[in-house]
Amino acid sequence: MLTKVLIANRGEIACRVIKTCQQLGVATVAVYSDVDRGAQHVLMADEALLLGPAAATESYLKGDEIIELAKRHGVDGIHPGYGFLSENPEFAQGCEQAGIQFIGPTADAIQKMGSKSAAKVIMEQAGVPMLPGYHGDDQSDAKLTEEAEKIGYPLLVKAAYGGGGKGMRIVEQASELSAALATARREAASAFGNDQLLLERYLAAPRHVEVQVFADTHGNCVYLSDRDCSVQRRHQKVVEEAPAPGLSDALRVEMGTAAVKAAQAIHYRGAGTVEFLLDPQGRFYFMEMNTRLQVEHPVTELVTGQDLVHWQLKVASGEPLPLTQEQIEVKGHSVEVRLYAEDPERDFLPATGTLTQFEVPDNLRLDTGVMAGDAISSHYDPMIAKIISFGSDRNQALSRLSQGLTQTRLAGLTSNLAFLRAIIDHGDFRNAVLDTGFIERNREALFAKDDERQLAVIAAAALLSRPKPSDSLLSLAAHGLNTETQGFRLNQPPQTKHHLEDEHGEQYQIALQGRWPHFTYQGHGITLNLIEDRISIEHDGHLRHWHCQDQGDSLTLFLRHGPLTLSPVKHLGQQAEGGGMDELKAPMNGTVVSLLCQVDDVVDAGQALLVMEAMKMEYTISAPFKGKVTALPYAGGAQVNDGAELVALEALAEEA
Repeated sequence: MLTKVLIANRGEIACRVIKTCQQLGVATVAVYSDVDRGAQHVLMADEALLLGPAAATESYLKGDEIIELAKRHGVDGIHPGYGFLSENPEFAQGCEQAGIQFIGPTADAIQKMGSKSAAKVIMEQAGVPMLPGYHGDDQSDAKLTEEAEKIGYPLLVKAAYGGGGKGMRIVEQASELSAALATARREAASAFGNDQLLLERYLAAPRHVEVQVFADTHGNCVYLSDRDCSVQRRHQKVVEEAPAPGLSDALRVEMGTAAVKAAQAIHYRGAGTVEFLLDPQGRFYFMEMNTRLQVEHPVTELVTGQDLVHWQLKVASGEPLPLTQEQIEVKGHSVEVRLYAEDPERDFLPATGTLTQFEVPDNLRLDTGVMAGDAISSHYDPMIAKIISFGSDRNQALSRLSQGLTQTRLAGLTSNLAFLRAIIDHGDFRNAVLDTGFIERNREALFAKDDERQLAVIAAAALLSRPKPSDSLLSLAAHGLNTETQGFRLNQPPQTKHHLEDEHGEQYQIALQGRWPHFTYQGHGITLNLIEDRISIEHDGHLRHWHCQDQGDSLTLFLRHGPLTLSPVKHLGQQAEGGGMDELKAPMNGTVVSLLCQVDDVVDAGQALLVMEAMKMEYTISAPFKGKVTALPYAGGAQVNDGAELVALEALAEEA
C-alpha cells in the first residue's frame, strides 16, 4: 500500500480522498492556493503546500510544480480527484517519470479517451454501440457544415476534449450552426485548452445512464452497478441515482458488459465511468468515458458497500481488485443531489458569499469541502456539497432525501436547495419518468411558489426593521420594533409599510397594522411568536413555524421547500426609476468575451448586448428594456468585477 499521498485538488473531493487515506493510515499532503489557505482540505491533511495565486492556471493546474513538491516531500502517490489535472495525460506521464504513482489510469488510456473523437473510433472498433456523428481532424467551418448536413438536424456540437456541459451546444437547424460553433470553440478553449469539436446526432429525449468500471494491472475488469444521471441542466448533472431505475436485468448486464469491453479496449487501470445515452426503446449508445473517479461515485459506494477510493489505492499499489464480478452485490437504492451556490430563478447564475449556517441531517451522507464560516468564491466551481440518501428501495431513498433537504439549514448565500427538493418531490421524478429534458419540460412546476412563502414574507416584515448599528434584527423585532416605528404615536396601533427583497431580487410590499405580536394584514388577524431562532405565525387558524437566522441586515427563514432570505429595500424610489439596470451589471467576476452592440445603437428589450465568461461558462447580457446604448465601458477581453456596469442604456419609449 502507498504510504504518503498528495491530493492534487481542492474542495470536497480532496476531503473525500483524505478521509479514506486517514482510515487506512496513509499520510496525506494537501495543496492550496492563496484563497484556500484556510480551506477544509488544508486543515484535514497532515501537511499542506502552497501553490500560488487563486487562479487555477497559477495554482491547481501547475502540474510540473505539483510533481516537484511531491518529490521534495517524499510522496509516493498522487491522487488527482476530478477536474483540474485528473484527465491530463502529460500530468499522469510526469508522475510516472518522477517515480510517483499516479492514482488513476495510464497516460495512454487518458490520451485515448481524452479526445472524444479518438475515443469514438476506438469504441467502434471494439464493437460498442455508437451514435452517427463526425469526429475528424478537419475542423474548418466548411467541413463541419458539410458533415452536419450528413448527420441531420437536430445535432449536438461538443468539445472533443472535456465535459461538464462546457463547449456543448444543441443545434436545431442549419442557420444556428455557425454561431454554435463559435461559442463552443471559445468555451472549449477556455475550459480545456483545446477548441477541437465533434458533431453527433442529437436524441431529443434520451436517458443518461452510465456504468462504473474498475480494472487492475492483473487483467481483471469489472462493473459496479449503473447510475442514472438524466436530470441535468446545461448538460451538467443535478441528480444522480443508483441503480438506474426501470432497467431490465438483461439490459443492465448488456450495458455493463459493453462498459467492460470499452475499458479493456484501452487496457484500462483504476476507476472509470462509461457513459451511454439510452433511448425509449431500450437501445443504448456510447457517449464518452471519464477516466477518473466521478463526482457521483457515492451512490455506487452506498449500493455496493464498497469504498471506491480504497479500491483506487489498492490498484495503484499493484494489488488485484478486491472482488470478482460474481462477488459484487447491489443492494438498496441511493440518490445524490448536487448542492450549488447558484440562483435557479436567475438562469442558475453562480453565486458567491459566506456560509453563515450549514447543517445537514445526520441520516444523510454529506460530501463537502466547506462548513459554516467558509466562503464560496468566483475562482472555482460553485458546488457547496453533495447530499446523498440510501434506502432499501427507491421510494425510501427519495423520502429520506426529501425530508433531509427540508431539514437542511443553509444561509449566507443563494443556493439551489429549494430547486433540488422540488425535483425530488415532482411526480414524474417519483415515478421515474426520466430523460435529459426533465428540467425544461417541468420548469413551471419546479419554479412554482406556494402560500407558505407569502406567509413567511409577512412574518419577516414583522421582524425586520431599521436597526441601530449595535442591534440585531431579531432582538429589535422581539421588542416590537419595525421598519417605521419612528413615526408611530403612543398608544395608537401604527400602520407600517415594509419593502423587502428576497435572494432572487423579487420585491414585496407588505402593509401591517398593529404592534408586536398582533397584526392585521389585508383584514386578517395575524399573531406571531419568536422563541430563540424559531418564528411562528398564526393566520386564519392555520399555524406555521420556521427556524430562522438573523444575519444583521437580512433574515433567513428555513421553509419546507428551502431557505428564504429577505432584507429591507433601500432607496426604493431610486430603484424603481432605474428598474432593470441590475441586469446590465456583471453578475460576478469574469471576462468580457464579445460586444454584440455599439454605442448609439437602438436596441429592443431582450436583445443580446454582450457576452461574458465566468466560471468557464458564458453568459449573455440582454437589454431589460428598449433603449439607446450610450456607453460600453469594457472592451472584449477585459476583466470585470461583480456588479460592474457593462452597458449604459438610455430608456426609449415603446412605440404605440
